[in-house]
Amino acid sequence: MPRPRLSTIYAATSCSTSTSTTASPARAFVPPAYAAFRERLSDGTLGPDDARQLFDGLLCGADPVPTRALDALLSALARAPHSAACSDGPALAVELFKQMDRCASPQAAPTGHTYSILIDCYRRAHRPDLGLAIFGRLLRTGLGLNVVAYNTVIDGFFKEGEVDKAYDLFREMEKQGISPDVVTYNSTINGLCKSKAMDKAYDLFREMEKQGISPDVVTYTSTIDGLCKSKAMDKAEKVLQQMLDAGIQPNNLTYNSLINGYSTLGMWKESVRTFKDMSNCGLTPCVVSCNSFMHALCKRGRIKEAKDIFDSMLLNGPKPDVTSYAVLLHGYATQGCFADVGNMFNLMVSNGVAPSHHVFNILINTFATRGIMDKAILIFEDMRKKGVNPDVCTYSTLISAYCRMGRLSDALEQFNHMVDVGVPPVRSVYNCLIQGHCIHGDLVKANELISEMMNKGIPPPCIKFFTSIINNLCKEGRVAEGKGIVDMIVHTSQRPDVITFTSLIDGYCLVGNMKEAFRILDVMTSVGVEPNCRTYNTLVNGYCQNGSIDDALTLFRDMFHKGVGLTSVAYNTIIHGLFQAGRTNTAKKMFHEMIDRGMTVSNQTYAIVVGGLCKNNCTDEAIMLLDKLFAMNVKINVAIFNTMISAMFKVGRREEAKELFAAISTYGLVPDIYTYSVMINNLIKEDSLEEADNLFSSMEKSGCAPNSRLLNGIIRTLLRKAEVAKAGNYLSKIDENNFVVEASTASLLLSLFSMEGKYHEHIKLLPTKYQYFEGACQDQYNVVPGISSS
Repeated sequence: MPRPRLSTIYAATSCSTSTSTTASPARAFVPPAYAAFRERLSDGTLGPDDARQLFDGLLCGADPVPTRALDALLSALARAPHSAACSDGPALAVELFKQMDRCASPQAAPTGHTYSILIDCYRRAHRPDLGLAIFGRLLRTGLGLNVVAYNTVIDGFFKEGEVDKAYDLFREMEKQGISPDVVTYNSTINGLCKSKAMDKAYDLFREMEKQGISPDVVTYTSTIDGLCKSKAMDKAEKVLQQMLDAGIQPNNLTYNSLINGYSTLGMWKESVRTFKDMSNCGLTPCVVSCNSFMHALCKRGRIKEAKDIFDSMLLNGPKPDVTSYAVLLHGYATQGCFADVGNMFNLMVSNGVAPSHHVFNILINTFATRGIMDKAILIFEDMRKKGVNPDVCTYSTLISAYCRMGRLSDALEQFNHMVDVGVPPVRSVYNCLIQGHCIHGDLVKANELISEMMNKGIPPPCIKFFTSIINNLCKEGRVAEGKGIVDMIVHTSQRPDVITFTSLIDGYCLVGNMKEAFRILDVMTSVGVEPNCRTYNTLVNGYCQNGSIDDALTLFRDMFHKGVGLTSVAYNTIIHGLFQAGRTNTAKKMFHEMIDRGMTVSNQTYAIVVGGLCKNNCTDEAIMLLDKLFAMNVKINVAIFNTMISAMFKVGRREEAKELFAAISTYGLVPDIYTYSVMINNLIKEDSLEEADNLFSSMEKSGCAPNSRLLNGIIRTLLRKAEVAKAGNYLSKIDENNFVVEASTASLLLSLFSMEGKYHEHIKLLPTKYQYFEGACQDQYNVVPGISSS
């Protein structure tokens, strides 16, 4: 449709103005250009050229329009939403201001209010620094500074994250003789809260009263929101009470902040109470409050309660919006409830709520993260059919999933499709592809992708990203590929840091190449990267693990001479290595040296020493150390008890093991799954079967649920003791808990109950499901239902 000519609009506006004037002669004359400007602006058809021409007509006409009217146009233009005709209202308003400023007419000269509009334009353009620069002009023109100008610039700096500048400007106001008003305090308190400077914000809130400025609903709500996000719920409740005492009614946002705060901390009773208080105050919980409450419940896994709120919204209002459905969809997806995800999506569509990008992205992510790519792609195609164009998040989800699965060609295909349809790839998308190709060994393609992103002006992955890949590769023993990543870092004009080199050293230690590990230490020093305690500790641990305890001791002593600060972790490493090598006396000396140096002796250290003493047949010394810890009221953990109990059983001191088990609760500790595993398996080995069964029952009653490893271990121990019937009972428990039979358990069952097995005649004592083993071949256990090959 062609744009109307300006002459046409003038004519139409003149006609309506003339009619209006005839009907009401008392009304002030409105120039046609002014009316045309307002009309075109309101219907979104005012382009920059038209705006300049109309505005110039107002400035240079026979009857110049007063500044106040021009200010109204500039202000409306600055606040106007983007349109096809004009994409940047604030920038155009600044240009028209300059046009106004050049006009010599005294009647249209900019006033203090005009300059405030100009400053607001710079704020909206995300350039509060240019707004601040106007202050000098206000002073030079004699108009002076005012509170509105300060408020606008302060708010602009806060919105751009320049907190210090905003706060300094707030403090400068008083020096200029301008008193902050409630709007100033609101902007400053809100900005400080959002930047997590809650102490300053709270101090300002209290300062207001001293300055005689009464907080309004915005002040109270911002302060309460900040306190809730800082987990200071007691203070938030105190401010709420002050608000009520001042006769100011909290609004939905106020209560929403409190509900969020309590929900985040898992204080569900308080959340529900606040939700009820909101209703009792005559406020109807808005959809945002309900969504917020549901989101908090879903984050805590309380999806059923979230669904109850959703159902109440359907029945009683407020009507669920697209976010309400998205919250529940994400909650169900997180828990892997695919059927509920499908049902909720269908309900959403049937209720006439159009799925958004976010909703489709949740659905795609639900299946993509679990490797169900055929379903994810079906949703992707459905998304496009419904007119919702996939965004960068959608493509990123698919590309990331393909990379994790090693389907790199599919990932690149999606990437190319993304570019073809005009969705610009961002850094995170490139990172997914680079990581995928690095992990799956294609460093050449990874380098190509890095060059491509850098050529497009996208910053390359950071050192932390590369180091994470190196660390993962090295832990898998793929050190050569890890070293290749270091070359890739250099390609991006970055320098490997101490963590990068330490990860590489750890990789060489893991594969037993201590010579190359030590060479990397020399390399990092030569390029100016100083090794730290963790680097040396990695090497010491490598020597210990590879049986070179003397080299480990030498390096440990070198650390001290080179001025590397020795830590508790370093001592723990060398002490553990010495005990493993059977160098008990040296280990004990090192332990005492650690204490003499004033090092923090943690539970981990005590566990290492107790375990080392037991391993090297120094059980009495271990008991003496434990008694000493008890006498010193050292808060030891259950792992130390576990070590001692296991050691007592190994040396045949059964009663002392049981006494230690009984002492766990005396010291305010709770036995863990490993404690029960040690006790039950050892009781079975000593033929105390009834006692073992009773202990298993008490474990379940205490709330410590058995895991697959415990049950499989008990079954193997019972089978080796020829207790087939009891082993069958525990096999039933594996089925009840939906666990799987481990490969070692299955192998033992096969060897004992096959046709040639010595317990073949007792196979009927096993649950029916496991009587399959009769006549089975030794290599068949991998296909038995419910049996893991892990």
